[in-house]
Amino acid sequence: MTVLRSIDLRCPVCEAQFRAQAVMATNAFGGKQTDFREISSGTQPLPYQVHRCNECGYAGPEGAFTTDEPFSPLIAEQVRRELTPAAGAMPATASEKYEAAARIVEWQSATPRQVGELLLRAAWCAADEHDGEAERYFRLRAARTFERGLASYDAVPREERAVLTYLVGELWRRAGDSKQATAWFNRVPDEIVSPVDQRWIAQLAAQQRDRAREWLA
Repeated sequence: MTVLRSIDLRCPVCEAQFRAQAVMATNAFGGKQTDFREISSGTQPLPYQVHRCNECGYAGPEGAFTTDEPFSPLIAEQVRRELTPAAGAMPATASEKYEAAARIVEWQSATPRQVGELLLRAAWCAADEHDGEAERYFRLRAARTFERGLASYDAVPREERAVLTYLVGELWRRAGDSKQATAWFNRVPDEIVSPVDQRWIAQLAAQQRDRAREWLA
C-alpha cells in the first residue's frame, strides 16, 4: 500500500507556508502498463509526488520547495504572470499540478525529456480523474515534447533512444492516432544499439504496432 506523510513546505516564489501530503512508501503490485506506468495497490502515489502553492501557483516535487539555492527573479515573475491568476480559485487537480510543474521546469531550461516526463504524469493523473479529453491532451503534449528531445540528437543518450522512440509511439497509439503510432514503432529497430540487451523493446514495439495490449506481461 501507499503510505503518506505530512510535510511543511515554503514556496520559494511568494514565501507562503503550507502543509501537504507526500509519499513515504509505495508499491507496484497493481502491475505495469505499456506506457511504463506502474500501478500501486490502494492509493495511487502520483498526486502526492508533486505540490502546488495555492497562493501563487508555483508547483513541483518536494525538492523544488526545499532547495537552499536562490530562486530566479525572472522565473518568479513568470509564475506570477502566468500561474498566479489561476491559483486559489479552487484546489488544483493532480494533472494541473504536473502541468504547472512542467511549465516551470521548461522556464528553467530543463531538457525536453524532463518536461515530457512531467506531462506524461499529468496524463496518467488525468486518466485517474476520468478526464479523457485532458488525458489525450497531455499524452499528445508529452509525445511532441519527447519528439523534440529525439530530434536534438545529443539531448537523449544513445542507449535510451530506442525506449523513448517506443514511448512516443505508445503515446500516439493511446491518443488514438494509429498512423503516427505505427511510424514511431517502426523507427525503434533503427535506434537499438545492443540487439541482445534491447531485444525486448523491439519486440514490444512490434507487439504494440500489430496487436496492442494495455499491460506488460
